Amino acid sequence: MPVPVPQQRSVPAAETSHGDLTLLVIEDDPAGTTITVPELSAAAGTRVRVRTARNLTEAARLLTDDVDCILLDLALPVAGSDSGPGVGPVSGRADELAALTHVLRIAPLHAVLALTAEDDTELAAEAVRVGAQDYLFRGELDARVLSRAIRYAVERKRADMAQHQLTESRLRAQENARLERGLLPTPLLDGSGLSFAARYRPGRSRALLGGDFYDVVRTPDGTVHAMIGDVCGHGPDEAALGVELRIAWRALTLAGLCGDELLSTLQQVLEHERQSEEIFATLCTVDIAPDGRRAGLCLAGHPAPLLARHGRPARLLPYEDGGPALGLLPRARWPRRQVELGGAWSLMMYTDGLIEGRVGTGTSERLGQDGMVAMVNGRLAEGLAGEELLEAAVAEVRELNGGELTDDVAVLLLGRDPERIRRGGGSAPRSRPASPVVARPLGVQRPPL
Repeated sequence: MPVPVPQQRSVPAAETSHGDLTLLVIEDDPAGTTITVPELSAAAGTRVRVRTARNLTEAARLLTDDVDCILLDLALPVAGSDSGPGVGPVSGRADELAALTHVLRIAPLHAVLALTAEDDTELAAEAVRVGAQDYLFRGELDARVLSRAIRYAVERKRADMAQHQLTESRLRAQENARLERGLLPTPLLDGSGLSFAARYRPGRSRALLGGDFYDVVRTPDGTVHAMIGDVCGHGPDEAALGVELRIAWRALTLAGLCGDELLSTLQQVLEHERQSEEIFATLCTVDIAPDGRRAGLCLAGHPAPLLARHGRPARLLPYEDGGPALGLLPRARWPRRQVELGGAWSLMMYTDGLIEGRVGTGTSERLGQDGMVAMVNGRLAEGLAGEELLEAAVAEVRELNGGELTDDVAVLLLGRDPERIRRGGGSAPRSRPASPVVARPLGVQRPPL
């Protein structure tokens, strides 16, 4: 099968490569050329299959996925019957690339070489700008030049496609990040007099959201409601379900539901939205009275919060009366337990990612709740509080684990300081949304913890 080349040269071993190649030649007069398949195969160092098409209609029929490269004669006449949709009869210099434009449209995944006369360098360069991988001059073409050009065009097309896919992936990642940031909670605490800090670290690589979720809102009667939960699993479906449960919790809380009634309704939401019946979620809710001195606690298979009163060691709140995780029992109940907080206090709520990390490489021993309490009290003895305390706690858990934690971690800290409330006139600083990894407190002052 002839392709234009006047002579054959030996090819150095470094310029040869393995793997069959298929070349589609689109030229209206291929019989007038002199290159042969054996010559091209010898120059390429591998078997080369050549298909020829006299017009764009034939080319469309011969264009299959196994074609590696297209050699297109830019002088190919383009008639209305050959041009396909969007390309009609053409004339003039501006339309000399109509054939190339058509080929690029019907073969977006194939490498394309433009063949032109050697005195038409401007047209050849324009062909590359339009989308061809390279151009060749008819008079200078031989088997060695053509084989190298084919290899180069194929590799450049692969590189271009990889770069395009990388750019698309980055754009999707940026869009996903913007979407996930919009799904993170914005605490509503204005007028409560409480301080707030949080840390959120998803276990999934390059993710901003995990199956852990939390939220804090203040209802019109002055009660502050806080919640933290964990959907079993670590994938995007679990993250989406966590967002649904958080939004449902906020809506139900603002509608006036609390305690067992709220958790029962959330379980219905979970049962309707989960992917399988094996999916469940743990939850801890706290409703703090308007005076800030007492709270109601409900546990649904979730670790108990940590309470520290001013000048006293931190301790776990009672957890004996907790109910099962959401989604496990169809008619479960979740008792609400009254807890005395006192005047000055800090309350730390967390997910099990904080306590299930290992305490040393090569060991199966977990940190656990007792280890977490000891760790927090150690940090308290060092004088850490608020945001600094949460940052130090998450960092220490990661260090004890010997690397990144595989589970999601969410920790939030609410605090009440009567002295700060009096100095500030009883109003809390404005709430702000939490960062996916670092959530800043709501004010300059930090809680006692």
